[in-house]
Amino acid sequence: MNGMTGLWVLVIVLVAATAFGLWYRRVNGRVRDAAAPSAPASGPMVPMAGPDDPPAEVQPEQPSAQTEALAVALAGRLGEKATLVQFSSAFCQPCRATRRILEEVSVMVPGISHVEIDAEENLELVRALDIRRTPTVLFLDRGGVVRKQASGQPRKADVIAALGDLLPEDRPDFEI
Repeated sequence: MNGMTGLWVLVIVLVAATAFGLWYRRVNGRVRDAAAPSAPASGPMVPMAGPDDPPAEVQPEQPSAQTEALAVALAGRLGEKATLVQFSSAFCQPCRATRRILEEVSVMVPGISHVEIDAEENLELVRALDIRRTPTVLFLDRGGVVRKQASGQPRKADVIAALGDLLPEDRPDFEI
């Protein structure tokens, strides 16, 4: 009877490990939309405007602390059309492969800049941006706003597709 318990434990561990492996393979390096800064949960109530009320003044969107921290780190290094910001660490093997992919794409697509930031030397920025692993790639539009993000090593085709979403409509077509 004791041997059967060991067999069941082994089966459960194998199923759990397989499920984790499949999940990790699916999310590793996947490019996704960047999370928008969350609005405060509570605040002053704003009354709805009536038909006879004058139009309300539109307040310009204030840059978040994260956007400001990134802007300082990238001063003068933004691309004309988009910027690929890679957070790496010294002993990270996928970081090297990611660097090659991003450099190839930045050469292939005009107006794209690739900036690599050492996560260990920029811990305050890493914390401000909530970077949890290396490599992490941030996709910035021409204004320096983070629009997409990939944690892990992205595929070249996924990087190009993500840039296609960021580039202005008057962009020339490019091929892989």
